[in-house]
Amino acid sequence: MNAVPPSPDPDRRPTAPAGRAPGAVAPPLTLGRIADVRPGSLLVAMPVLADPNFVGTVVYVVDHSASGTVGVVLNRPSEVRIAEVLPGWADLAVAPGVFHVGGPCESETALGLAVCAEGGPGLQPVDADVHLVDLDGDPAGLAPAVRGLRVFAGYAGWSPGQLGGEIAEGAWACVGAHADDVLSGEAGAALWHRVLRRQTGARAVLATATPDPTQN
Repeated sequence: MNAVPPSPDPDRRPTAPAGRAPGAVAPPLTLGRIADVRPGSLLVAMPVLADPNFVGTVVYVVDHSASGTVGVVLNRPSEVRIAEVLPGWADLAVAPGVFHVGGPCESETALGLAVCAEGGPGLQPVDADVHLVDLDGDPAGLAPAVRGLRVFAGYAGWSPGQLGGEIAEGAWACVGAHADDVLSGEAGAALWHRVLRRQTGARAVLATATPDPTQN
């Protein structure tokens, strides 16, 4: 199974746009700009985001260009074990050793992100120590270099201009990522809160809220 294409296919996006939940109040300050988005940044779903595909998510941006944006959701583990589908890669995967639901696009596509200090064959740099992994390659050759691996089923994709509009509406905060965010075993609200707690200003205040707009 190959890595996700470098640009999104907007025809595979859900038709329901991001929007505000009934009665939700937009954040008082701008929480990000499209200019802040780059490979290796995080998109943190704000409580005004009502799209069920992304409520409470933290998305790691893998690619961002004039043709669109691609990322993977970090905090939605599935129950499908990597050993059952990609047994050769299971030993490199960090706990709990399952696929993560990377997003609603191309759910049959597997994408691997590895954290390692140096690149090499089968590794495509994203940012800092994070690399895309060629899952059609030989995992044995990468084992000495890889500190940890996550495998995602599907991805999140935005066509040109789409993500900028959502950020302008207050649906996403764009923040810096740590390599360990990719390997974190925290699911759901746990990772969402941790990422916001290390921010400053309005973003840090949001860490005390709930990521699900129906609970605010």
